[in-house]
Amino acid sequence: MVKNNQVYHKVLYALFTAIIIVQNFVPFLGYIPIGPLNLTIIHVTVIIAALTLGPSGGAIVGGIWGGITFVRAFVWPTSPLAAIVFVNPLVSVLPRILIGVVAGYVFRWLTHKMRQQYLALGIAGLLGSLTNTFLVLGQIYLFYNGHSQALYQIDTKAMMPYLLGVIATNGIPEAIIAAIVAPLIAKPLMGRVRKG
Repeated sequence: MVKNNQVYHKVLYALFTAIIIVQNFVPFLGYIPIGPLNLTIIHVTVIIAALTLGPSGGAIVGGIWGGITFVRAFVWPTSPLAAIVFVNPLVSVLPRILIGVVAGYVFRWLTHKMRQQYLALGIAGLLGSLTNTFLVLGQIYLFYNGHSQALYQIDTKAMMPYLLGVIATNGIPEAIIAAIVAPLIAKPLMGRVRKG
């Protein structure tokens, strides 16, 4: 029984890694271009990994996505902005790792507090997604605010409203998608892990 679960976990790691790679390199499967930024759905894969494999599993899968984001910033950026900001691993890698950590631990904590597993999964998905949004945009503000005029062709005073606009147009829809889709996929996978 334990050996079956170990094999199943390895298969899930391989599956999530393959999905992340495909989402990164096939247009519109992971990134949907909207202006200078991209709406992403890759975070949903990381959240599902965290919900099925736990916080450490989510961190590993998130780290894989972050590593790909970091490398792509140098060789094949997803947007003009990515070539500038994602060369910093604190912006490209760390938030992706923390998606899995936050989603996994929030789900663990909520399962002890509430009976509705789908609701716990949805809240964990929502918070995992918002973790990515706020960390990436917060670090862009922190590290690149002084350079915003050159990077974004906007006045330095307009940086915060610009980032708040990105939260409204990208971050909130991404969080809603994660809250709806992650439970629908993670719940059946979690049942399989338990049956082992």
